[in-house]
Amino acid sequence: MVGKAERNKDLIQEIVENTAHRVGSIASIITSAVVDVSKEIGGLISDGFEMREATKAAEADERRQVEGRRHELEDVKLHEDDDADGDLDADEDDSDEQY
Repeated sequence: MVGKAERNKDLIQEIVENTAHRVGSIASIITSAVVDVSKEIGGLISDGFEMREATKAAEADERRQVEGRRHELEDVKLHEDDDADGDLDADEDDSDEQY
């Protein structure tokens, strides 16, 4: 027969083991949650960096397009000015007379 003291010792031992197991499980859950939250926050910040870089690239592309259009308009204006001066028409007429 098991005495009262030994039964109490066994009960206390079982409570301590069970508590330690539960605390370990809870710590594991918390650790996993912290890792998952950390990964999500890191992903969010990375997305922000990528969006910022994409915005900068889009702005640079737009500036290049505007600059290209400006050069095209300047070229058109130069040709219009040449046409208004009659220089191009005179050259064309001279070339027709030579043939």
